[in-house]
Amino acid sequence: MKKKFFISVFAFLSFLSFSQVITVRDNETLSPLEMVTIKCENTKIYTTTNSKGRADISSFKKAEKIEIRCLGYKTLVISYNDLKMKNFELLMLPSILTVDPVVISATKTSQLSTEVPSRIVSISAKTVKLQNPQTAADLLGISGKVFIQKSQQGGGSPMIRGFATNRLLYTIDGIRMNTAIFRAGNIQNVISLDPFATENTEVFFGPGSVIYGSDAVGGVMSFRTLTPQLSVDSLILVSGNAVLRYSTSNNEKTGHFDVNLGWKKWALVSSISSFEFGDLKMGSHGPDEYLRNVFVQRQDSIDVIVTNKDNRIQNPSGYSQINLMQKIRFRPSEKWDFQYGFHYSETSEYSRYDRHVRYKNGLPRYGEWNYGPQIWMMNLISVTSFSENSFYDELSIKAAQQFFEESRISRDLNNNTRETRLEKVDAYSLNLDLSKSINSKNELNYGAEIVSNIVKSIGIDTDISSGEEIAGPARYPNSTWGSYALFASDRYKFSEKIRLVSGLRYNFFSLNAKFDTAFYPFPFTEANLNKGSLTGSLGMVYKPTEKWVVNIGIASGFRTPNVDDLGKVFDSEPGSVTVPNPDLTSENVYNLDFGIAKVFSDWLKLDFTVYYTLLDNAMVRRDYTLNGLDSIVYAGEMSKVQAVQNAAKANVYGLQAGVEIKLPLGFGFSSDFNYQKGEEEMDDGTVSPSRHAPPTYGISRISFKKENLEMQFYAVYSDSKTFEELPEEEKGKDYIYAIDNDGNPWSPAWVTLNFKAMYKLSDQLTLSVGLENITDRRYRPYSSGIVAPGRNFLISLRAGF
Repeated sequence: MKKKFFISVFAFLSFLSFSQVITVRDNETLSPLEMVTIKCENTKIYTTTNSKGRADISSFKKAEKIEIRCLGYKTLVISYNDLKMKNFELLMLPSILTVDPVVISATKTSQLSTEVPSRIVSISAKTVKLQNPQTAADLLGISGKVFIQKSQQGGGSPMIRGFATNRLLYTIDGIRMNTAIFRAGNIQNVISLDPFATENTEVFFGPGSVIYGSDAVGGVMSFRTLTPQLSVDSLILVSGNAVLRYSTSNNEKTGHFDVNLGWKKWALVSSISSFEFGDLKMGSHGPDEYLRNVFVQRQDSIDVIVTNKDNRIQNPSGYSQINLMQKIRFRPSEKWDFQYGFHYSETSEYSRYDRHVRYKNGLPRYGEWNYGPQIWMMNLISVTSFSENSFYDELSIKAAQQFFEESRISRDLNNNTRETRLEKVDAYSLNLDLSKSINSKNELNYGAEIVSNIVKSIGIDTDISSGEEIAGPARYPNSTWGSYALFASDRYKFSEKIRLVSGLRYNFFSLNAKFDTAFYPFPFTEANLNKGSLTGSLGMVYKPTEKWVVNIGIASGFRTPNVDDLGKVFDSEPGSVTVPNPDLTSENVYNLDFGIAKVFSDWLKLDFTVYYTLLDNAMVRRDYTLNGLDSIVYAGEMSKVQAVQNAAKANVYGLQAGVEIKLPLGFGFSSDFNYQKGEEEMDDGTVSPSRHAPPTYGISRISFKKENLEMQFYAVYSDSKTFEELPEEEKGKDYIYAIDNDGNPWSPAWVTLNFKAMYKLSDQLTLSVGLENITDRRYRPYSSGIVAPGRNFLISLRAGF
């Protein structure tokens, strides 16, 4: 009797101790669901389930409305008492279609997409596991809503709504990645991010300058990395993943490992990934102009033109990369959360492939043209406080230090002088974000931001025959760039059906650059910019029922001149050289969005967004003079002088549309379609198609999911651009395009068919396979320098614990 008594007491105390821990599982497989968002409607408090599907909801006591959401599952609204009646065990039904995906990071606050008058898409870690993207650029591309350009295999420059490069903003855990040397030409900084260490990715379409400041002109790509998970009981939470992957098109060999250790108040997560990519092989069926018939090889101190044994292999294009991440979390109470994160990424040296296919007088122009190792490092300390006081309900402070290193290494064919241009950037930022519910209808978000960049640039010329090094012209002037901002936004719940959202931001910028006149006779030795920009947004979300939503928004944005705009000296194209322009001012953008999403009978969802964007005072490259001269000798040849100037207007309009259909027996269909047209003003007053407005493109998918098996057959497609439709700037790049019957460059249309499957062998092991570009098409995505992979078989094995 005594023994039974103690057992009963122990069980009762255990129930009391653990009754505030909820466990969420899939209704069909009973597998625990990770990253389920649990939010109380009338407070800022929210939490997410860990890898075991568990979360501590002790702070939700007495809550009458707890919203439980997970992508791919039916949203539940339940009271705390009802959860208690279910013994805090909850089963979620697999997806019914909804207009309410969860948004966490793209707007810096936790809210639903129906509370934001802008289009936002989310790419979940679950999608990434099925698709197995090789890089973070490929991760963005699988959304079907972002077009990816690649100059080389170690590349990936997103295009969104007719904008790209330094008119798009990247953020990692809320910190801007853009630096003062982000250029107007295609960039590849996004590959520094690790898809395996990415918890969720969101893309915010349209100007986001009210939230993020400069560069958020066409959109914001927000990456949230793995968060250390706390234990919800007295046991240590141990979880992690180990992944091995192989792909045939580039002989990819990738390995990844992450581990999470969590206690009640402390947690840490460690992650490491190693990537090795060989030379990329193109497809069999397509334009012959893309074939790599010869390449340059250094033999006995001479550049030799070698016949390629397999002209579908793009030699040289291989590279390797390593990513490290370490995070530590301390949560002393429900009101405070401290986190530290360390990120490090480094690539090997890799070739800029589009330079290797340039010819001069019938011969390859370059003996070598490589990017040096691309290095990115970030240290981030964040503090979050929940407190219902007079100033805020939620406060977030983030202090970050980043380091970037990149270089360009080039040498003309049979020239002994190797030119190395090395850039280093130290970036510091401090962000303060506060949120306060004024009343049940009104919520205010406000804050401040300070960003500082220190740019150091050097040039080295090396005689490869003797090894002698001398100073060469630097790509940039040594510079400092600063941004100082105050901002506020307000969300007003006009009624249960209508929400109004408005925002305002003031930004002050400073740029100080010192020019070295040892190599070029600049008519100045320094340049200073000190300017301010005011930007705002206003939007409305109308939700007449739970089945459909309408949004309309107007927003302005801006991009202030950075060091790349002001002070770069480089060869933009054969026979042209770009020189500094110290008279630059900011460019401004004005955007109108209108979107509708509607669900029909829980099995069909349609959504579309139309938009128009005007870019005024645009910074574009135009003919220029230097000391009264319109041409100078650069890199040994007479080159036309150009400079970035506030010399044009541009406009982009387009349509983004999507459809989702839930079919019987676990089948489904979805499709994304993107149409955009852009024009920019030329020197003579005529207009040219915008360089960063790609052809119409999209993805259509047929999916199947049943218990432990998930499969997807999908088509990726892009329309053509004829010679007449190519931007004027692209018409001079015949070396990367197909040639039409009139001998002019053009970009052909293409379609690829693809298949992916993921099968859960056990609770710990998951096998993924894929066959991409099944028909082995040879194609080059618009404006890309490297040809896309041909038929590719991939296999991946994931062990979770």
